[in-house]
Amino acid sequence: MAKHEHVRVAVIGSGFGGIGAAVRLRREGITDFVVLERADSVGGAWRDNSYPGCACDVPSHLYSFSFAPNPDWPRTFSGQRHIRAYLEHVTDTFGIRPHLRLNHEVLKARWDAETLRWEIETSGGTFSAEVLVSAAGPLSDPQIPDIPGLADFPGKVFHSARWDHDYDLRGKRVAMVGTGASAIQIVPEIQREVGKLTLFQRTPPWVMPRMDRAISAPERWLHRTLPATATLRRGILWGIRELQVGAFTKHPNELGLVEKLARANIARAVKDPELRAKLTPSYRIGCKRILLSNTYYPALAQPNVDVVASGLREVRGSTVIAADGTETEVDAIVFGTGFHVTDIPIASRVVGAEGHTLAESWKDGVQVLRGATAGGFPNLVMIIGPNTGLGNSSMILMIESQLNYLADYLRQIDVLGGRAALAVRPSAVGAWNRKVQSRMERTVWKAGGCNSWYLDAAGRNTTLWPGTTAEFRRETRQVDLSEYEVIRAPEPVARTARKKKETAT
Repeated sequence: MAKHEHVRVAVIGSGFGGIGAAVRLRREGITDFVVLERADSVGGAWRDNSYPGCACDVPSHLYSFSFAPNPDWPRTFSGQRHIRAYLEHVTDTFGIRPHLRLNHEVLKARWDAETLRWEIETSGGTFSAEVLVSAAGPLSDPQIPDIPGLADFPGKVFHSARWDHDYDLRGKRVAMVGTGASAIQIVPEIQREVGKLTLFQRTPPWVMPRMDRAISAPERWLHRTLPATATLRRGILWGIRELQVGAFTKHPNELGLVEKLARANIARAVKDPELRAKLTPSYRIGCKRILLSNTYYPALAQPNVDVVASGLREVRGSTVIAADGTETEVDAIVFGTGFHVTDIPIASRVVGAEGHTLAESWKDGVQVLRGATAGGFPNLVMIIGPNTGLGNSSMILMIESQLNYLADYLRQIDVLGGRAALAVRPSAVGAWNRKVQSRMERTVWKAGGCNSWYLDAAGRNTTLWPGTTAEFRRETRQVDLSEYEVIRAPEPVARTARKKKETAT
């Protein structure tokens, strides 16, 4: 029979959120925890996304933990291989490996109101935990649209986040579906080797030049020798992005100059007026994620590339058919169609105090307090929860703020003493979300004239944070107990639990 473990804290996922939580727990003196990971290694999105050209669009010195600076980043914008290696390094440096439970996919997590514990079923065994931390992240599960006839396509089909490295694209006729952050990195890489590349574009993105370069050996030596220089570099990068926030969240018209620069970027790389028209967005820049590339537009201008300004509607045998009726014969279809963000699959596996899943509780809209806690789910803390995403800066800053909140959450439970749990009050959740959504109305993400993956089916932006990272850090510095109800275990159950623990000891 599979082994059962009881721990104080169980963390789901081993990407930046999960590894960050594990490090913070150890730094708080908490060692009674596990990290449940469905794959065979750490890394999260930076393990799963290994497609050609995969890299970060946030500068390396900002896209890393403040408590684990890396003086040896090779480039100003580092690639997937180096970011994954960084997470492996953090895992080793902070002694996280003994806490890892790899190949342990969480199948169900259910709150037990009698014992005030989470009962967790995984593919590798069962666990119980006093506190459950969900760091599964919104970019964990690829989304492939339901295309009629796709199941009968005789060629190769895969998503950018599940790249098939055994399939040789050389000389093939390839359909690339989607024009998001992954696609604009993939297209220039595969264009050079495929026979024919057809890009299916529902909505063109705004693409700005990527100011990337190798970080010189003297720079790396300086950061190793004088760590304060790396801290200063990080601070400057952070400050520049903080100053940009107001244009996204309060004054979208201020983005007009940036939009002119983006139009000039298109004109510089694409000389064909028909193609240029296809690639020019009609919405305000910033409404969708602004993408960075120096090679995307030049690749689209090559003779072996066709841009179909329409989404993929149907597949008939080896023929792919766009919504505008364009038909193309292809050997392979690559989907760069994003992830389940507003409908994260882990939500259907977490069952709260009322017997409902998190997904069921969100059927009328996702709502949480401070991106961390949900009504009806005691002692559940989310990392990279709803409304914590960013449009222009590093998610690591938001993760570290949420780790502050998690640490204080655990301290508050300790101060309460005995078997206790914290259940967020619905009134607090409602007040927080009304404030967030009210502020969201002024943002470019709502007023910019586009339909993006930031929005749920009702048009609510439950993905991004409508403020600065500094403001979010203030809002999550500590737990306000007035926003929570304290739950105590029934006394007989509490005594029984203590007795079992004493006996086991």
